Amino acid sequence: MLNILAISGSLRAASTNSALIAALARNAPSGCRVSVYDGLGCLPIFNPDNEGERTPLEASELIDAVTRADGVIVSCPEYAHGVPGGLKNGLDWLVSRDAAVAKPAMLVHASPRSLFARAALAEIMRTMSFALCDDVLEIALLGKKPPEVESILAEPANRQAMRDALNAFADFIRAR
Repeated sequence: MLNILAISGSLRAASTNSALIAALARNAPSGCRVSVYDGLGCLPIFNPDNEGERTPLEASELIDAVTRADGVIVSCPEYAHGVPGGLKNGLDWLVSRDAAVAKPAMLVHASPRSLFARAALAEIMRTMSFALCDDVLEIALLGKKPPEVESILAEPANRQAMRDALNAFADFIRAR
């Protein structure tokens, strides 16, 4: 069983990115378990002086979750052409650890317009030594209200696209 950790870069209650990763968890194919990490908003601001023995519990929980995972999926909105501060903060807690080194990762997208954030996030994750999968999943949810988001995510073609993306990511993980 592959254990995949899914992280939404959005803290919004009605986030389309969070809805997408929750749908991925619900549509995981056999042989994959997708767990959703929801602690970004609880992380203290990264400070290198608070690493090691002084690492806050919330940061330790993220580091442990990434370490235990066979792979990581990130769905990220774009704020002012960049990666949201909460997600960047979470990634910063991983920088000096081995958790990200050679860890398979895949990016998924809920907006076709987040091109700047996609490029920035990919650069950040490659710099951190994540092994980025070339396969990506995009389901356009931008501007949709929660009931409409759930309806779109429940469409058979989108459910199949999620399973296909997770199967491709699982193959990527197993090939490493």
